[in-house]
Amino acid sequence: MMNRRHFLKGIGASALTLGFDPRELFAQSTSEPILVAVFQRGAVDGLNMVIPFTEPEYYRLRPRIAIPAPMGNSEDRALDLDGLFGLHPAMRPLHPLFGDGRLAIVHAAGSPDPSRSHFEAQDYMASATPGVKSTRDGWMNRYLRMIEIPDDVPFAGMSIGRNLPRSLAGRASTLSAGSVAEMRLAGPQRFYKDAFDDGVGDIVTKSAAELFDGLDFLAARLPERRDVSLDYPPGRLPAALANVAQLIKADVGLRTAFVEIGGWDHHAAEGGVRGQLANRLREFSGGIRAFYEDLGDRVDNVVIVTMSEFGRTVKENGNAGTDHGHGNAMLVLGARVQGGKVYGEWPGLAAEQLFEGRDLAVKTDFRDVLADVLTGHMKARDLSPVFPDFVPGGLGLMG
Repeated sequence: MMNRRHFLKGIGASALTLGFDPRELFAQSTSEPILVAVFQRGAVDGLNMVIPFTEPEYYRLRPRIAIPAPMGNSEDRALDLDGLFGLHPAMRPLHPLFGDGRLAIVHAAGSPDPSRSHFEAQDYMASATPGVKSTRDGWMNRYLRMIEIPDDVPFAGMSIGRNLPRSLAGRASTLSAGSVAEMRLAGPQRFYKDAFDDGVGDIVTKSAAELFDGLDFLAARLPERRDVSLDYPPGRLPAALANVAQLIKADVGLRTAFVEIGGWDHHAAEGGVRGQLANRLREFSGGIRAFYEDLGDRVDNVVIVTMSEFGRTVKENGNAGTDHGHGNAMLVLGARVQGGKVYGEWPGLAAEQLFEGRDLAVKTDFRDVLADVLTGHMKARDLSPVFPDFVPGGLGLMG
């Protein structure tokens, strides 16, 4: 049986701000745009994910872990993108989508804040206020607060995970759960009612009742069986994305979704074509491709954005790994994406071009990438509430 307090912590305090009439039906939302954020928690090595294979310094500084330049269709070499960059061969499932113009890549992207602390950098990306520690809400939640959400949609922002992610935290009603099966639990209001019977007050009890009414309606809307049109590869990320696909196909009013995949902090034995990084990239790419195919025609309304808190050092360390760096690569995938291109200014990998003499420099603020998606796909007009004190430059990612 599920742990009651664990579940309540996972669904997040922001959900307690919920206010809707539980007698109303859910809105049909198949035409509304949806954003799915995939966070690579732990700082992925963007230089081995999207390889600058024409850079001599890349091979000189990574004698053991560099990915060989493309040659034919070899499984042991980078997959050519544009004659300058290539995908890690473990990312083969995504390569055709780049050729079809559905996948765009933004290299040398990231946060302008120089922190190499995982916790601090992740917090800055989730709040989208780099360098400002006092921000209490997340950028996805601020987006939800500025759009019109029908009264009969209890949760427009959801994540698949045990804890509500920082990016979804805030005043807008959001939900985090381990799976669709947890959302589909029978009678959650009765099951959890005793958690609020300890004299916490009428306001909290009323808010909790509204929350559980929302879960009741969500449970009634979701399919009883796993509704997928193909098999997903093994792993937590593919499983999470399969759950997001079920939410989208169930028309529950979802507008933003968050999933994550950890295991990228490879200070030792990172590997090159094969190894730790390759294994993570295989799960990452296979999960995203399966999710894309699973959505069918609904994929036209979905854009996927990937990000990580920072990149890795250009030079491999003595343990055949990489340490905390700065610039990284982001992926943007969807039917409305102007794909087939690697975006962003490339700074180069020569010694004088590196950030602090060791890292790929950040030339594109991650908020510029998110801003393009929010305005070009998610119908946002004024982004100042989402990204305070930041004026997006515009990359042209969306058609």
